[in-house]
Amino acid sequence: MKNTTAEKLQIGVDSFAAASLDPKVTASDILRQLVERIEHADQVGLDVFGIGEHHRREFLDSAPVIILAAAAARTRRIRLTSAVTVLSAADPVRVFQNFATLDLLSQGRAEMVVGRGSFIEAFPLFGLPLEDYDSLFAEKLDLLLKIRENEQVHWSGKHRAELKGQGVFPRPLQNPFPIWLGVGGSPESFVRAGELGLPLMIAIIGGETRRFRPFVDLYRESGRRAGHSPEQLKVGVHALGYVADTTQKAIDDFYPGYARSFTEIGKERGWPPVTRAHFDAQRSPHGALLVGNPEEIVEKINEHSKALGGISRISFQMDVASLPHEKHMRGIELFGTRVAPALKEATVNSK
Repeated sequence: MKNTTAEKLQIGVDSFAAASLDPKVTASDILRQLVERIEHADQVGLDVFGIGEHHRREFLDSAPVIILAAAAARTRRIRLTSAVTVLSAADPVRVFQNFATLDLLSQGRAEMVVGRGSFIEAFPLFGLPLEDYDSLFAEKLDLLLKIRENEQVHWSGKHRAELKGQGVFPRPLQNPFPIWLGVGGSPESFVRAGELGLPLMIAIIGGETRRFRPFVDLYRESGRRAGHSPEQLKVGVHALGYVADTTQKAIDDFYPGYARSFTEIGKERGWPPVTRAHFDAQRSPHGALLVGNPEEIVEKINEHSKALGGISRISFQMDVASLPHEKHMRGIELFGTRVAPALKEATVNSK
C-alpha cells in the first residue's frame, strides 16, 4: 500500500507541564522532569517538542519560553516550539523578543505556534475584555508578522500603542522565523492561515479526524488563491496520544487519567462525564485518540494523514493522562525508536 504521509513528516511531543496528582512530587520536580523529557526526546530522534501556555493551577507552563530555553541548553537537534502562545493576551513585541532570544540560544531551533487558546483565564488576568477575543488576536497577529518582516516597525492599531519606526531586537537566527497558526474548528481561522501563508497546526482532541478535511481544503484553496506555494501550506496535528509496548498497557495507563481530566474540564464546559465507551470510540480507526502499541500508532498516523490530504507534523500530548515521569519517558522512547522510524521506512518504500 502506498504511504501517503508527507515525506517531511515530523514527529513530536507537546506538554502542558501538568501538575502531579502525587503530593510528594513538587512543582520544581515537575519542571525538572519535563526538561529531562525534552532532552530524552532529542536523544531518541524526535523532531520537535512543544510547551503550551496556560494560566491556571493545573499547569505550570505560564512561561513556556523559559522552559524551552532551559531545554535548549541540554539539546542539540530537536526543534523547540510553543503549543500554543496565547497571542491575544500577550504583547507581540515581547513575544518576538523572547522567541528570537530562544532561537539564538538554540542555534536556530526555535518556533512558535500562535493561537487564541482554549481557556480564557488570560483575559481577566491581563486586564483584557473577553468581548475583544477576535479583534485582539487579529490585530496582534498582524503586528507579530510585521515585526518578523522588519527591524524598524511602523504600525498602529486599536489595542496597543502604535510603533513609529522603533527597532525590535534581537533578531532571530532563522529568517523568516517559523510561525505556525494554531486553530480549533473555526473556518475563518483556516482561511486566515491560508491567506497569510502560515503553516497550520490543528488541535484535534476529539471526534473524527476526517471531519476537519473540508477546513483543510479551505485552507489550501485560500492559500493558493493568495499566491502561496503548496510547500508553504503545511498542515500539522496536535493530538492526544500515548504509546506503550502493548495495546492493553497503553489503554490501562492512559484511560484513567484521561477520563478524570476530561470529566473535570467537562464540568466547566457543559460536557458529559467521560465513559469507557466514549474512550473506545475515540480509539477507533477514525477517532482522534492515538493510544496503542507502536504498530497501531503508525497505522493510525497514516490514516490521519490520508484523511487530511497529507500532513507535515504530528505532536502527541500525553499530559492529559497524568502519567508518572517514567511512563512519559518510555512513551517518548517508543515514539522515537519505533514509531518515527517505521513511518520514515514506509515513506521510503512507497517511492
